[in-house]
Amino acid sequence: MRRKVFVGSLGLLLAVLSARAADTFQVDRAHSHVNFEIRHMISTVTGSFKDFGGAIQFDRADPAQSTVEFTIQTASIDTGNEDRNKHLQSPDSFDARKNPQITFKSKRITKKSAEYYDVIGDFTMHGVTKEIIIPVKFLGLVNAGHEVAGFKTDFVLNRKDYGIAWNKEYTAGTMLLGDDVDVHISVEAGPPRPDKPAPPAPPAPAPDKK
Repeated sequence: MRRKVFVGSLGLLLAVLSARAADTFQVDRAHSHVNFEIRHMISTVTGSFKDFGGAIQFDRADPAQSTVEFTIQTASIDTGNEDRNKHLQSPDSFDARKNPQITFKSKRITKKSAEYYDVIGDFTMHGVTKEIIIPVKFLGLVNAGHEVAGFKTDFVLNRKDYGIAWNKEYTAGTMLLGDDVDVHISVEAGPPRPDKPAPPAPPAPAPDKK
């Protein structure tokens, strides 16, 4: 009898430990940002996406065994200029009505050091999916009444790789926009908050009137 109780208790303990091996952290949008910049003539234009979210299955014992999913609502793009925002949402650029989301889903993670990891996964934008490597810095864990995890990444995407090719020549041989886009993402993530759902995504832009 005692042996059965012991075996049962051991099984329960192992199940609890296994469940705790990977904890779910939800992106806290109020304390995170998704920014980008691109060359415009001889300067740069910066912008951000206001509506995004994601979840991280974080393995404390071995962070390289963690998984990441991240989603950006394309129509939430903001460059500080309404006309430019509308153009970026149009078929000339992101075509937000046809491609409402930008997504990333990890496939594997390689540890580079105690703080740095290469997160390899499928990145989908403008209807095109490519496997990319995103270098991520793990900023650590802190207890703020509940555990909070921090992550940061900076990487470059070529917009033409995803079929976003609109451009205009403004002087002989010089194009209005660069092809490379510098992406800067900072994430603070905590336990899921089902009691406080994220606000709805902004409506997709109206179709262009020709």
